[in-house]
Amino acid sequence: MKIEPNKQQMPGVTPPPENKEKKDEMKQEENYQVATQWQLIWWKFKKHKAAMIAGPLLLLLIFIAILSPFISPTTPGERWSDYRYAPPQKIHFYDSDGGFSFRPFVYDMEQVTDPQTFRRTFEPDTSERHYIQFFTRGETYSFYGLFETNIHLFGLEDSSVPLFLMGSDQLGRDVFTRALYASRVSLSFGFVGIIFTLIIGLVLGGISGYIGGRIDTAIQRLIDLILCIPTIPLWMALAASLPRDWSSIQMYLGMVLIFSAIGWTELARVIRGKVLSLREEDFIMAARLSGATNSRIIGKHLLPGFASYIIVSVTITIPTVILGETALSFLGLGLQPPVVSWGVLLQSAQSFESLAHHPWLLWPAAFVVYAVLMFNFLGDGIRDAADPYK
Repeated sequence: MKIEPNKQQMPGVTPPPENKEKKDEMKQEENYQVATQWQLIWWKFKKHKAAMIAGPLLLLLIFIAILSPFISPTTPGERWSDYRYAPPQKIHFYDSDGGFSFRPFVYDMEQVTDPQTFRRTFEPDTSERHYIQFFTRGETYSFYGLFETNIHLFGLEDSSVPLFLMGSDQLGRDVFTRALYASRVSLSFGFVGIIFTLIIGLVLGGISGYIGGRIDTAIQRLIDLILCIPTIPLWMALAASLPRDWSSIQMYLGMVLIFSAIGWTELARVIRGKVLSLREEDFIMAARLSGATNSRIIGKHLLPGFASYIIVSVTITIPTVILGETALSFLGLGLQPPVVSWGVLLQSAQSFESLAHHPWLLWPAAFVVYAVLMFNFLGDGIRDAADPYK
């Protein structure tokens, strides 16, 4: 009788796939048991595909907003009086005769008046190519007050011809350039607003949950009072009360304070609940018995316990602030020109006539949708990963 050798015990022989899978599962379980909370959060966050895609795309938008003076082909205030309401220019590699060019180019536009309707439109002038080149010289701009330069990422060789990738507005200004510059204001509005919201929410929520008693009751009744008032009318009323003769920076800070004064309530309630659940834990009692001060207990033991929930609240609140600023500026109650934000740019697209004849004025709305979607996807992934034990 022939006896088969035991291949599992022979050196140099690969174990069966089933044993490999079991070993991988055991190794993964061991790593799971010794991993820190932040490692568990990261492992679970990586499973959320939408959030993993939204994170880099959101960073790309922020990067573009920071470098908008360099990336944009012109400055937001430059006017081309002969190109008012000009449509977006198409980028070509083939000319009207079928000739191919490795360098992208655009055609200049000629204004034509319809003899029957007297409506002015633009038609491409195909008699000459205008090539797009990188690191071209154009309008001089100040890069955040650090230095002045006239180098832009791309533009046309002939500076007498405009480059309108997203068309122009009623004054002949480049919509693409203004949308990029508006990204700085609108995104920074969300980030600055969330800083004040975090400060108010953490302080009042922490005091309410840690101290309790009458102070807790007073803070909770204040939260109930703010939450029972409709948010949008409250925003509008507070924004309308700001003096119209304020400077752009004063209006910016005033709007930030308005959103922070209203938006801290949800965060404060979450913080209060977390503090109430953690303050009676054994490690908190041990810290008290060892003589730790209240500030040390809050900073070293309580805050790290719900830091992930603070991050979740930040990613969810930022798009709300951005949408609020856009809505109020669109209605004329928020930021005002010459400030360039997405809401201010959308003011020119309020009428049906503008939308019917010049639909490219809605391009800033695409930036709003893009930013809000990326923040929501990222917040959804962080929210799922905030509790890695589920």
